[in-house]
Amino acid sequence: MSLTILFMPESAYGPTNNSIGIGDILRRRGHRVVFAAESSWKGKLEALGFEEDLVDLAPPAEEEQDAGQFWKDFIRDTAPEYRKSTREQLETVTKPIWEELIEGAKYCEPQLKRIIERVQPDVIVEDNVITFPALLTAGKKFVRIVSCNPLEMRGENIAPLFSGLPAADRSEWDDFRAEYDRTHRELWTAFNEWCVEQGTEPLPDLDFIHEGDLNLYVYPEILDYVADRPLGDTWHRLDSSVRETEEEFELPFARNEGSLVYFSLGSLGSADVELMQRVIDVLATTPHQYIVSKGSLHEEIKLADNMWGAEFVPQTKVIPLCDLVITHGGNNTTTEAIHFGKPMILLPLFWDQYDNAQRVAELGYGVRLSTYTFTDEELKGALERLLGDDDLRARLAAAGAEVRERDGLRKAADLIEQLGQK
Repeated sequence: MSLTILFMPESAYGPTNNSIGIGDILRRRGHRVVFAAESSWKGKLEALGFEEDLVDLAPPAEEEQDAGQFWKDFIRDTAPEYRKSTREQLETVTKPIWEELIEGAKYCEPQLKRIIERVQPDVIVEDNVITFPALLTAGKKFVRIVSCNPLEMRGENIAPLFSGLPAADRSEWDDFRAEYDRTHRELWTAFNEWCVEQGTEPLPDLDFIHEGDLNLYVYPEILDYVADRPLGDTWHRLDSSVRETEEEFELPFARNEGSLVYFSLGSLGSADVELMQRVIDVLATTPHQYIVSKGSLHEEIKLADNMWGAEFVPQTKVIPLCDLVITHGGNNTTTEAIHFGKPMILLPLFWDQYDNAQRVAELGYGVRLSTYTFTDEELKGALERLLGDDDLRARLAAAGAEVRERDGLRKAADLIEQLGQK
């Protein structure tokens, strides 16, 4: 039975690429796949074979914007706040992000209703962190995808989301949760009331999104928290969800005797040019070679002789060629590094990046550094320690092979297909 499946991903590369990967499998199986992505993605999804019926999350800009430009600008403008602790960021980074997300959800609600009326989907798939009531009240089967650290599904025996606090030390958990309540209670209450007015069930306490008929989350088993926070029967883990592409990538330089390292702070983190340049200048003093994802401000970033980079690089083609990944700890890059069996150095900036950095470090699969206060010696020492740990690299290579065998893309497509055909 051919289905019509409507995807609505967050307007960032990680969730959108995740939805593209799953959607492509479904499209090739003969299903109609439509994207209600944010309007800055215009033309990019159609070029991949999907239908587009796009939404505005704010009044349209006078000039055409790059995909996800709103959040790149937001991150750049709030960058000074990333030097604060995760607890302090609740007021100055996390809450403002929720406020912007809420405004977007309210603004596009009428548009989404019209899109659903036009598309008439059998299944609606949302990869985001916030409820859009129109997706829930349409009377269609609803799938929630979590492309963030799975601390998003909270529990008493796991650290609080956005905290970056260790699993083995609970001494600061309650204080962080209390501060989250203090900074977010009023905002959540108003949003919950609005959602109910639109016809949804009440939100879970202090959560900004409902569960679906089917719930998928993207996270490797070796990093997961399920033993400490079991999930219900509607939840299914995708160990990875790495989009398949036919494009080829060949190294544009000859390998030397050193290691090859990939450095990326993601499409948003790369907007912090000062931080990008600081890391690059330290890496320039090492004997290794580097591939650098420079991001939208690529013209302002100066690479050294032992580096090659571009505004965008095909990450899923580059990581398999490398020996180590230096990352901001975004969920997309973190899961892809494990998918390909690579150790990580993590420099978290905001949101769940601290949680991913902490999880990778506390389980021994990488090193978390203090993003703005690390010393040259700490970064170089982490490089040499991880690159020289043959046992770790062998264990990660085996774990990566197992993740790839589990084939998260097809598992997701199978589950969505099964839900739609019930």
